[in-house]
Amino acid sequence: MSRLLHSLFSVLLILGLAVTLTSLSLAKPPKISAQAESPTGQAIDDTALLDGFRHVEVASVSDAIEQIAGKRMYMAHSMRPIFSARFAGFATTVSLKKEENHDPDALKGMLQAIDTGAPNSVYVMVVEDGVDIAGMGGLMGTAMAARNFSGAVIDGGVRDTAYLQKIGFPVYARGIVPSPSLGHYRFAGSSIPVVCDGVPVAPGDVIVADPDGVVVVPKALASQVLKLAQDMDFKEHSMYSYIEKLKSIQQAVAKFGRL
Repeated sequence: MSRLLHSLFSVLLILGLAVTLTSLSLAKPPKISAQAESPTGQAIDDTALLDGFRHVEVASVSDAIEQIAGKRMYMAHSMRPIFSARFAGFATTVSLKKEENHDPDALKGMLQAIDTGAPNSVYVMVVEDGVDIAGMGGLMGTAMAARNFSGAVIDGGVRDTAYLQKIGFPVYARGIVPSPSLGHYRFAGSSIPVVCDGVPVAPGDVIVADPDGVVVVPKALASQVLKLAQDMDFKEHSMYSYIEKLKSIQQAVAKFGRL
């Protein structure tokens, strides 16, 4: 009888282990959140953020910032594209100071900022008193394009515009001039706060551009600004057919509250 009980116990033990192993193999793996897939928690959020800004009007972004922050964050009318373009990205800032020199490495940091820039960067360069100085040209534009920069905004001049247009790299600048910066300027810093065409820009701020111009969105306000700008866009685009139908802009403004 004891042998029979021992054998029966052994069979039950083996069956129990089998059931346990089967349950473990059928169990669902732990759910991994999107946040966990991105070690920094930034990649997914930033991608969605930029995608949103690429599909909203810069005028609406400008209006939204003024409403939320109570200040102007758009660049002046002189900041124009070398060809019609629309882009959004995160600011990589560079500053050049006026200084006559014979130092071949005077602008080395300017180039290093490009070679270390991440995809979706916007190269924001401030050239001191540089309206008639080309802060960048075709070589720098080629490097930025190769590194998947979104575009460049130059508080100064730009040259090699035919080549930049050929490769489709968008640049906003305050003028088109053939003059060089080499020998006349020195690199003064990158990834630092700058004032570009009268607008403060911090590294990582969102730069949004379309044919209407360029707007800077402080990173801390970006999600809030995007949401309001999208709402403004929806209202404005809804108003066009309403105005055509009623032949009255006053009635449309009264209905949608957007001008």
